[in-house]
Amino acid sequence: MMHMTFYWSKDVTILIDSWRTTSWTSYSLTLIACLIVSAFYQYLEDLRVRLKIASSSAAKDSSPAPIQTPLLGTKLGGAGGRFSAARLGGAVLFGVNAAIGYLLMLAVMSFNGGVFVAIVVGLAIGYLAFRSGDDDVAATVVDNPCACA
Repeated sequence: MMHMTFYWSKDVTILIDSWRTTSWTSYSLTLIACLIVSAFYQYLEDLRVRLKIASSSAAKDSSPAPIQTPLLGTKLGGAGGRFSAARLGGAVLFGVNAAIGYLLMLAVMSFNGGVFVAIVVGLAIGYLAFRSGDDDVAATVVDNPCACA
């Protein structure tokens, strides 16, 4: 029977019927796995954001003047186009990260207190390790071409 409120027990089923914990060893390994996967989720999110920023800055540096750019060149390919390698890589990273996020949410929905705590702690550790230093990833300041003084 599935629990509808939080409970604390070593007996838990995570995601699929074959992932059941019945001993303290299997429960501890499950909690460690949840912690590692949730920290990995934060790592992938950081990687995706950095890839997006790197590709957008590279596209700005290598793009020709707008008057020289063909009408469909920016949509079909080229530097920063719709189907560039950086954008496709970012889309794949987004999809993998979304899948991991949904699986973590479903694991929390087992309503086991230990699983919930392990995932939240893993997310916090991942944020601290990979995303808390996002000062260098802050939004790019655009220079105002109008020298209004």
